[in-house]
Amino acid sequence: MTRRTIGIALAAAAVVAAAAVIVSALVGGPRPTVPTTTVRPAPFRVRVTAEGNLSAVESTPLTAPVKPQVPFTVAWLVDDGAVVEGGDLVARFDPSQLEKDREDGLSDQRISDSRIGNAETNREVNIGKLDRDVDVAQSELEVAREFQTTDNLVYSKIEIVEAQIDTELAENRAEHARESQDIQTELSDAEIELLSIERRKADIKVEQAVEGLAALEVRSPHAGIVMLERDWRGNPVRVGDTVSPGRPLARIPNLQEMQAEVYVLEADAGDLAEGQNATVWLDADPGVRHPATVKRIDPMAGRRNSQVPVQYFRTVLALETTDTGSMKPGTRVHSEIVIADLEEAITVPRQAVCNVDGEPVVYRWTPSGFEPVVVELGPAAIGRVVIAAGLDAGDVIALRDPTTADRHDEEKDRSSAPILTGGAK
Repeated sequence: MTRRTIGIALAAAAVVAAAAVIVSALVGGPRPTVPTTTVRPAPFRVRVTAEGNLSAVESTPLTAPVKPQVPFTVAWLVDDGAVVEGGDLVARFDPSQLEKDREDGLSDQRISDSRIGNAETNREVNIGKLDRDVDVAQSELEVAREFQTTDNLVYSKIEIVEAQIDTELAENRAEHARESQDIQTELSDAEIELLSIERRKADIKVEQAVEGLAALEVRSPHAGIVMLERDWRGNPVRVGDTVSPGRPLARIPNLQEMQAEVYVLEADAGDLAEGQNATVWLDADPGVRHPATVKRIDPMAGRRNSQVPVQYFRTVLALETTDTGSMKPGTRVHSEIVIADLEEAITVPRQAVCNVDGEPVVYRWTPSGFEPVVVELGPAAIGRVVIAAGLDAGDVIALRDPTTADRHDEEKDRSSAPILTGGAK
């Protein structure tokens, strides 16, 4: 509470006290202006009930193959709750799509090999032709250079110029032939590389199909009871369902250690905390109590049924012992969680606690009137809250804020007073 807030509260209390002093002068002593109660210590116990099911603390998940990254269709599935041994078949997937992918990949391989062979043959033919063009151009260049006429005394100027032109033309032809050969070589190499990429894609397709066909069976790694996974509607995986790679299909629980998963109403979970004591009863054997403690609480509330807008906090209760004879996964249970268990505690009605600038305040009666007292709150129940610090046994407190009581009464008196009209005498 800030100094300003305390000052306002004290000022308000002073006003109430002053009013009480005036009244006391008339009737012989100060009297509270609002209803009061005397606080006394008493036992305080709060219990929360919740229902749920048993589950195994540890279990081995069984999932659809992670590779290849293609959907799988369930062709066969073991019954829910079936007892299996290590190596027993749990699920089998339809191989039709993977077999088709494998055949398509093999066909793509053959087509790619044929195209690569044709490209290599064409490359050899074109390069060979260009090699011959280069040889011819080089021979023509050598002849032109050997028989080039440069003697001014023997040949005319026109003949000399023509010889120079022929020589330059032969050089250009030879250069063009070599450049064409280089360009054709690069184009042929690029075409073969592209076809090789298509060949590698076909290889990958075949490898994935073969890998998938080898992983179409899911087997149990050890003995146990198979519990099929369920979706958010509570439906298990069925034959004919299409599942994504890596999706959980079932699990084999360890029956030697069980826990209870119960659902606490959102309205009852305000003081729910890990470590609190609890008791669990099996619906199949309600006469036996099973001690437990709160192990984990979901951070967010959620619906148990999408059609019902009631939210719960899923709470996991750790059982002290596991009776393997009566405790099975999925067994219905109901539980009681101890939120508070105090032999002596000072409690007050919720309406007696006022909020002053974010601080919980209770108004205590003194000979001079009401005074605000900052209190520390403890566990709460419907209608009452524990005062952990700030009040003592025997204190008289206001059941509502006395600083607003007089103003409320004045407004009530004004609203109930008769209204005089202009014609009244």
